[in-house]
Amino acid sequence: MLGVVCNYALIVWRRFATTPNNIYIYYPKFISMKNITLSAFLFIFSIIGGISLPAQDDWANLKRFAENNKLIGMPATDEKRIVFMGNSITEGWSNADPDIFAGKPYVNRGISGQTTPQMLLRFRPDVIDLKPDVVVILAGINDIAGNTGPSTLEMIEANLASMVELAKANRIRVVLSSVLPAYDFPWRPGMQPAEKVVQLNAWIKKYADANRCVYLDYFTPMADEKNALKAEYTYDGVHPNLAGYKIMEPLVESAIQKALAMQ
Repeated sequence: MLGVVCNYALIVWRRFATTPNNIYIYYPKFISMKNITLSAFLFIFSIIGGISLPAQDDWANLKRFAENNKLIGMPATDEKRIVFMGNSITEGWSNADPDIFAGKPYVNRGISGQTTPQMLLRFRPDVIDLKPDVVVILAGINDIAGNTGPSTLEMIEANLASMVELAKANRIRVVLSSVLPAYDFPWRPGMQPAEKVVQLNAWIKKYADANRCVYLDYFTPMADEKNALKAEYTYDGVHPNLAGYKIMEPLVESAIQKALAMQ
């Protein structure tokens, strides 16, 4: 019986960065899914075949920095700690040009593939609990790509606003970064993100200005005539190369200083 089951059912797990697992079930034509729910189907096969499904208990990847957060502890008395919250663009910065972080009280809390709801869930342990003076938020492009499912601009905006509100409630000054230009996604082509990026950035700037945040404009110096990331600044149309990060670095340093000067 087990052999028959295994021959007729295959569960394939597919991961996209840190997003939840998607389940694809292949079954023989004589099984009608109209008469059986997915949960019941999995329950039957788990009993017959002893299938063990992986736990989805860390969707936001809270464990990623848990130990390191303990190690770095609280800021020194005269330390002006800066936390960078973001996705792969932030995470990759440390590897592409580590000099920007070397010898500075900068903490990189970027996680590849993440969307704003995931960042919101880990905002307390990865930002608030580290007691920074400033948080630099760069987020939204993976929401537009649908990394964790369909997302409207309004949903992205709400998550960004919630992060800002949490930061301000804990006396953390905020640098809100524009989303970098993107004309297409290599991992999900055909989604035409360019105009959505423009619209989201317009909202980010307006929100930052109205809520005493520093708006950090990466988009303008890095976009070409199609609102794509300039070829000389990227290796895939979405992520910066070293030349791209070199454009970003003086901009973020200036924004951090502006934020630190705010009362």
